[in-house]
Amino acid sequence: MRRNRAENDASHAKLTRRAALLGGAQLLFMGGLAARMRYLQVDQADQFRLLAEENRINIRLIPPARGEIFDRNGVRLAQNVPSYRIVMVREDAGDVDLVMDRLASVIDIDPETRASAMAEIKRSAPFLPVTIIDDVSWDAVSKVSVNAPALPGITPEVGLTRVYPRGSDFAHVVGRVGRVSQKDLDALEDPDQVLRIPRFQIGKINVEAREETLLRGTAGTKQVEVNATGRVMRELARREGQSGADLQLTVDAKLQGYVQARLSGESAAVVLIDCENGDLTAIASAPSYDPNLFIGGISSADYNPLLNSKYRPLVNKTVQGTYPPGSTFKMMTAMAALEEGLIGPDDTAYCPGYLEVAGRRFHCWKRAGHGWVDLENSLKQSCDVYYYDLALKVGIEKITAMANRFGIGIKHELALSSVAAGLTPTKDWKKKARNADWVIGDTVNASIGQGFMLASPLQLAVMCARIATGRQITPRLVKSIDGVEQPSGAGEPLEMNENNLRKMRRAMYEVVNNRRGTAYRSRIIADDMRMAGKTGTSQVRNITAAERARGVSKNSDLPWERRDHALFVSFAPYENPRYAVSVLVEHGGGGSTAAAPIARDVLLQAMSGGDPPLEAYPTGDRDRIKIQQEKLRQIKPQAAIDGNDQA
Repeated sequence: MRRNRAENDASHAKLTRRAALLGGAQLLFMGGLAARMRYLQVDQADQFRLLAEENRINIRLIPPARGEIFDRNGVRLAQNVPSYRIVMVREDAGDVDLVMDRLASVIDIDPETRASAMAEIKRSAPFLPVTIIDDVSWDAVSKVSVNAPALPGITPEVGLTRVYPRGSDFAHVVGRVGRVSQKDLDALEDPDQVLRIPRFQIGKINVEAREETLLRGTAGTKQVEVNATGRVMRELARREGQSGADLQLTVDAKLQGYVQARLSGESAAVVLIDCENGDLTAIASAPSYDPNLFIGGISSADYNPLLNSKYRPLVNKTVQGTYPPGSTFKMMTAMAALEEGLIGPDDTAYCPGYLEVAGRRFHCWKRAGHGWVDLENSLKQSCDVYYYDLALKVGIEKITAMANRFGIGIKHELALSSVAAGLTPTKDWKKKARNADWVIGDTVNASIGQGFMLASPLQLAVMCARIATGRQITPRLVKSIDGVEQPSGAGEPLEMNENNLRKMRRAMYEVVNNRRGTAYRSRIIADDMRMAGKTGTSQVRNITAAERARGVSKNSDLPWERRDHALFVSFAPYENPRYAVSVLVEHGGGGSTAAAPIARDVLLQAMSGGDPPLEAYPTGDRDRIKIQQEKLRQIKPQAAIDGNDQA
């Protein structure tokens, strides 16, 4: 019995130890579980709360309002206006085809737009709104609202879109916006997320593109609560973004409108620069186009004529176009010779109508020649032989260096697309670019702005402004950003012999105001507005020996594409230069007949602040000018020219 009791005691002891071990394990497990729960619920509470919030709260971008663009006087050139669109949510619509049919019976929807919208609806989540038709009228919005019960899932919305109230006048300056494309995104290393918003608009060319970052602004954000499928349930918070900066340009809308009207019917370019500060007060390329056509996507019917026109309306001829400057370049050859002390103003050269160089004849435009001419007369009558002779003395390197000092062959930094640098050739350039040696005939051709020499109308205007002022005038297009004035383009002195510059200005004065000057017919007779200038005609074809022997064909007898380009550069008033201008008329023939009259009209318009008095014109021109002014008012109504749409 004792043994049984002992066995029972031993068994009880074992049971007690097992219970203790099991209880201890349970306590340890419960303690660990409690510690883990405390860690998750207390120590890591913020992290898991954030994860939960991210699962149910989304951050959505709010597109910023784009900055507006104004002319120098506050006239709006690019503005934002309310734009109405019709959207559809597929899951709310139910039978999409039926609802689309009903919508088409309420407002006009062309088949192409409908097909595009249907394709986007199929690609999108059923709860996401899809734009059916963009930029609709308020009348269309009203009709949709009235018929809302019959149009489930259809909602009118309002946003902002870009409008260019001056139309074609500023297409080549302000540029245009368009919807972000994949190409646009691929071109950026780290694209702003706002660019991925459907139908977001960015600048495509010119100021709109070059100042895109400033104009775009900064996107805002909003927090929205979404359910498990991603559908927005409510908006929780909102942070407004920052609107884009407003830009004020140097261009005068009234003057720009006049210039575009004056160039009507021409393939041409005009650049007008303020000699006091480098402001581009007019910079016009013709023909132009309406940038508003591109905002929502231009149709093939509108785009193909622009693309295929031989007059190239899509090209900004003022800065993209480079042309042989012709005789407008002769001032550079002369200045190079004067600064080197190789000639004096009274030195003469004989022009028999040609100069023979290395066994080749280089002809003057005047077949019979000009006889003995000095610097002033050579420029006044545009004698080619005089400059051929100078070129042999100066050499291409010094001619090119002088041209660069006056802005030719230099890429001027402007908020415009595809600004060309032009070409001022050297011996090394030809070796590298053409794999050929420079020959003396290349220098002779370059001396009169032919051969390899190329310049844009912008560069020619800068050249003329620098001659007029003796300063390193730099063109300026952006006047202020959000009211902050931008650096002036007045420039430092060129550090050139002022006597040489004075002689050049006097010779240019004679070109216009002397009876034997090539631009005499385009003179200004008002004493306080007289201008100085230089004509130019650049060849676009080779004249064969046979043609020269029988007589060079007149431009009027040639197809348009084979006619010479007409050029003219000038500044005014002569005594106190305020403006410099360059004019190019593609295939216009002679600079004296096609380009000089335009330059005179533009300068008078700028100096007068509107239509100049007829007394500023020679007596014989006044009746014609009066008719011309009346015609221009019809092309460009006065209300539009005067710029009454100021901010």
